[in-house]
Amino acid sequence: MLLDTPRLCLRRFRPADAPALAAYRSDEAVAHFQGWTPPVTRNAADSLVREFARGDPSRPGWFHYAVELKADGCLVGDVGVNLHRNRKQAEVGYSFAVDRQGHGYAREALTAVLRDLFGRGLHRVSADCDARNVRSARLLDRVGFRLEGRRPAYAWLASEWTDDLLFTLLADQWKDPAA
Repeated sequence: MLLDTPRLCLRRFRPADAPALAAYRSDEAVAHFQGWTPPVTRNAADSLVREFARGDPSRPGWFHYAVELKADGCLVGDVGVNLHRNRKQAEVGYSFAVDRQGHGYAREALTAVLRDLFGRGLHRVSADCDARNVRSARLLDRVGFRLEGRRPAYAWLASEWTDDLLFTLLADQWKDPAA
């Protein structure tokens, strides 16, 4: 386990996670605002799990945490962190199974990741989301991110141009709810 919360373990991906990853990333409701096209096949999920497992959260580049529910050991989602080469800033992203949304798991997981990043001395964490993804924008706002801007017709998703919202959280603005 890499990060721990009252209800969640944020850990490395394991080969046994591939079926759950394929299932939630194949759900159109999850993929709709993301950069992949469903379905995510089992072979593609196996490859993703291998790629995610090789990452190192202390090195620049992407690292994906598997988010596991402690109560039943179920993989409920993932949180990705793209650590900049200067190790002072990062970008975050996340996806969660539809049946596990609305329970506060994404907020709990993202808060744990932010606590870790700012605890390591990062200055800035950013995130972006499709402007139509109101739930994701609300989550970012609830954990302390500030809306920095809007890029009109920025991304080509689901056969249409979509606006992108940019969010930023600086270390001196971070208010850890556990503190």
